[in-house]
Amino acid sequence: MRRSRRPRLPRTLAPVTLTLATVLCVTTVTIASAEEDNSAALLAEVCDDFGTIEQGKYYLNNNVWGQDSGTGWQCVHDSPPAQEGTIAWGTNWEWSGEPTSVKSYVSSVLGWHWSSIDPDTGLPVQISSGTPVNTVWDYQVSDNPGTMNVAYDLWLHAIDNPGSTDDPTDEIMIWPYRSGGAGPIGETVATVEIGGATWELHEGNIGWDVYSFVRTENTESVEFNLMDFLTYLAENRGLDANKYLNSVQAGTEVFTGAGWLETSRYATDVG
Repeated sequence: MRRSRRPRLPRTLAPVTLTLATVLCVTTVTIASAEEDNSAALLAEVCDDFGTIEQGKYYLNNNVWGQDSGTGWQCVHDSPPAQEGTIAWGTNWEWSGEPTSVKSYVSSVLGWHWSSIDPDTGLPVQISSGTPVNTVWDYQVSDNPGTMNVAYDLWLHAIDNPGSTDDPTDEIMIWPYRSGGAGPIGETVATVEIGGATWELHEGNIGWDVYSFVRTENTESVEFNLMDFLTYLAENRGLDANKYLNSVQAGTEVFTGAGWLETSRYATDVG
């Protein structure tokens, strides 16, 4: 069973600049996936803290790393994908408590998460190689989901084989969607055009460097090369291009509130 070792440090709210898993509980149910009368057949659902669901080269992680800063719950489920070669999944939540602290980051994980890397993921990949890391993500977010974001979380190391005791050197977050005034760690240092969109870049440190690209306009559909963000940082912000991308995660950070996210199509392919 995997667990999270991510530090329990707060994100912020704009405009401020800003255990081992329990026994896995898997159920088979059917839920409504959108406010219309559409419904998606669940294959499995996990509500236990840090419970996981395997999805080929990915796994879903019910990662509630910041739950001690509040009260609530979160579940994650997988669903039949809308397109071959992709996965589909969703999560629903209800959290209260400290409004500037993230309670959870339920996500799809590709590669390292304080764990060994499955070679089927195509990771690790060195930034200097310029190897494409193409991704597509189509999702819906409920109305009034609270204070939260939808974000990629990329983890870098100076070594290509990190294990359970190797903290990252850098964390790169990419936020295509946010609500409720959610904001990232650190000051805004640049506004950049990448992947056909405009992003505000924030930089901070929580024991490792954190770079956060926040899209200036929300979207519920993205398709771009993640390596473009890493190359920008290497060429413009001093990121060491000899470092390795060892993990790509995609999910939602929730501060407070109740809502859901439903992914109909997601994939990240290396090379």
